[in-house]
Amino acid sequence: QVQVVESGGGLVQPGESLRLSCAASGSTLRVSNMAWYRQAPGNRREFVAAIVGSTGALSYADSVKGRFTISSIAANNTGYLTMNNLKPEDTAVYLCVAELDYRNYWGQGTQVTVSS
Repeated sequence: QVQVVESGGGLVQPGESLRLSCAASGSTLRVSNMAWYRQAPGNRREFVAAIVGSTGALSYADSVKGRFTISSIAANNTGYLTMNNLKPEDTAVYLCVAELDYRNYWGQGTQVTVSS
């Protein structure tokens, strides 16, 4: 059974950086695409960034462009989201979704809190 696990969240001050990890396990298949979403309390889940594994095509939400970078998907089905110049409005649970064999698998999320 495929399992997706995020890690790397935490409490940081504005302007600092974090790197989130997303690891998919339980399958011999390669993750074809990976994306990050986030959800703050009382808000809808919103798209953050995505990568198409076969082409390397990237996409980002306007709110994170120039600050966040999604990595390529490693052979061990791990990907990263590097977040620089974090702002209080980036505070949310960050969730990874990995696509394998045309199915999407979501992790439970990792909390990112940006506060002084």
